[in-house]
Amino acid sequence: MKVLVADQFEQSGLDGLKAAGCEVVYDPALRDDALMMALGETRAEALVVRSTRVTATMMDAGSLALIVRAGAGYNTIDVTAASARGIYVANCPGRNAIAVAELAFGLILALDRRIPDNVAELRAGRWNKKEFSKATGLYGRTLGILGFGSIAQELARRAQAFGLNIVIWSRRFDENPGVDLGTYGLERTGRDSRVTIAPSPQAVAEQADILSVHLALGAETQGFVSADVLGRLRHGAFFINTARAEVVDYAALAQAVRERGIRVGLDVFPDEPATPTAEFSGPLLQEPGVYGTHHIGASTEQAQEAIAAETVRIVRSFTETGRVPNVVNLARRTPATHMLVVRHRDRPGVLAHVFELLRGDDINVQETENIIFEDAEAAVARINLDRAPSQALLASIRSGNENILSLQLVRL
Repeated sequence: MKVLVADQFEQSGLDGLKAAGCEVVYDPALRDDALMMALGETRAEALVVRSTRVTATMMDAGSLALIVRAGAGYNTIDVTAASARGIYVANCPGRNAIAVAELAFGLILALDRRIPDNVAELRAGRWNKKEFSKATGLYGRTLGILGFGSIAQELARRAQAFGLNIVIWSRRFDENPGVDLGTYGLERTGRDSRVTIAPSPQAVAEQADILSVHLALGAETQGFVSADVLGRLRHGAFFINTARAEVVDYAALAQAVRERGIRVGLDVFPDEPATPTAEFSGPLLQEPGVYGTHHIGASTEQAQEAIAAETVRIVRSFTETGRVPNVVNLARRTPATHMLVVRHRDRPGVLAHVFELLRGDDINVQETENIIFEDAEAAVARINLDRAPSQALLASIRSGNENILSLQLVRL
């Protein structure tokens, strides 16, 4: 398999792809038209990207069967277009969780102790111990967390070790607020902290001294952290976003900073530059008490090595088994209404006979699985159909091939 890697990628990952028998083309500078041309010229079957945008036009230019996002989010890939073309899209969830959680906690500590301002004053030759001795401290305060995926879980574990109380809202707890948090490595009531589940994001904000956002980006989370949520934060609270800029109403956040002294740590911004280096200025960054980093949450050597290893695992699985781990664009449930179960002798032409008769009656096969018994003498095929075959058609299938042992029609 030929693999085109169109973003910065670890050498261990490139070596791993080659060890898996892949022909690797590595050009981390490819973007836009240049990437489209490279896909056409290389006829690569797999594409590995990080922040590079992948469009429908690019997919049409080559022979792609698999796109791997070497990271967690995949909003830069036109997943709808990939699905329409039968192209798998996979990601590497959780592999950068510790790195992002570490940065989020670093921003919390930086806000509390005003570390960037300390450094700036010292570099300017000014000693101001009286001013910078003003800090509340974290122990005993309350950290609110919106979303509870792998990054939020890592953050919560670190927060509990610091003696922070934790209040969480996540859709996963909507129907089970009494969930056993021990499965996430947390104690509801620890020696120095307690963990509670809140019924809404607003309820989290009302209790939080620090609010940290860990929501995946989707249609339902655009602008999710709204003025209604931000308006519940107490005066002088901290706000952290290391997730996606689009999940937060940044205009409302700016208003909260100016009017109520909210202090902010951000790793993500609206309209970030598409290139690694560029001129950039955001209105929020001019506000005192707002600290920012350059969307580097996942950018530790440990995280990048883990993501590279996961990318290799995905590609290797695809080349060796045809299965794609972490695929994000397969239907959770097909529109199939019936399953035809065919028990048959494992002989050439049996399934071709079944499919031909189904096609003749304009019945679409949406999924199929053929399970072979020991010694390969017999098999069972499970065939998902968009409608039920007639009794006459079933009789034709059964009688038309001597190697069909039985048929069963199951309504889904």
